[in-house]
Amino acid sequence: MNKDELYQQGMEAFAADQYDKAIELLKQATMEDPNFSDAFQALAMAYYHKGNLDLSIQAARRLTELQPENILAWTSLSMAYQQRGMIAEAEVAGGKAKELGLKETFQLKSKTKGP
Repeated sequence: MNKDELYQQGMEAFAADQYDKAIELLKQATMEDPNFSDAFQALAMAYYHKGNLDLSIQAARRLTELQPENILAWTSLSMAYQQRGMIAEAEVAGGKAKELGLKETFQLKSKTKGP
């Protein structure tokens, strides 16, 4: 299977609450492509739902490295930190997500204003 097929099957397993299977497939997808950001996002969430917060944080951190402007990456990282009891870290990651959200909103508003 190629990385896209692994990802697709991983997402199907995730949707069916089969987190162990999803994790295995998504890990394989990230091994095929260490820059596969969608797979890292899904992997972070699969670990989160399974309750493995340390690995959720690890996958979310990798995602923030790959896509530092991705609001969802920072939100996922904040959620995992918060569940892990790492409140200061959660606030920093959540603040980054909020900052990016405001930046995106400002850019959208700027584009919709006419000359």
